[in-house]
Amino acid sequence: MVPGVYAVPAAVILVISGALACFGGYRLFRIVLGVYGFILGAMVTTSVMGTSSTGALVLAAVVGGLIGAVLMIAAYFVGVGLIGAALASLAVHLVWRVIGGDPPTLLLVIMAVLGALGALSVARYVAVIGTALAGSWTMIVGGLALSGRKFDSLPVTSENIWVVYGAGPLPGNWMVIGSWVLLALLGAVVQMTTTSRTGKRKSKSAARG
Repeated sequence: MVPGVYAVPAAVILVISGALACFGGYRLFRIVLGVYGFILGAMVTTSVMGTSSTGALVLAAVVGGLIGAVLMIAAYFVGVGLIGAALASLAVHLVWRVIGGDPPTLLLVIMAVLGALGALSVARYVAVIGTALAGSWTMIVGGLALSGRKFDSLPVTSENIWVVYGAGPLPGNWMVIGSWVLLALLGAVVQMTTTSRTGKRKSKSAARG
């Protein structure tokens, strides 16, 4: 929930953050995670809190948003790294089960580190697709709110509170769904193209150095 007086600025933030995620999500992944963590944290805390004074809602949104941003950043990178490390360690143990005995501790450590790095490198494609989808949808929600389009799940209530639901424009609106898919595809293509160019530039710079 957002105080009605802040509905337009909040919608602008949704559009900007959505564009950031859709077209630059992988290159700016930490920032995007922080922004979406802030948005989700603010939505959760204000929803739990319920309608109250404007000041209380703003304070709850800021505090919840900061907590959400920190948790989102930490949870993703730690989680992906731990999964990769665990899978690599499991593979070593399975190999040594065939050989017999216990694997060397140093080998386990090395393989765990490599597994974590490998998981993060594969996560690039997941990050591109995920941020393109999330960013394009955030842009649509914010853009429709700014355009004055009214949906049952995006109202300004009698208490002057804007209730924001991420899936607000979704039910039965195929034009919105089509726009979402096309925008997400465009965002994914832009991200893959720009990240590939960045990688080639870094390789050339390293070769010259």
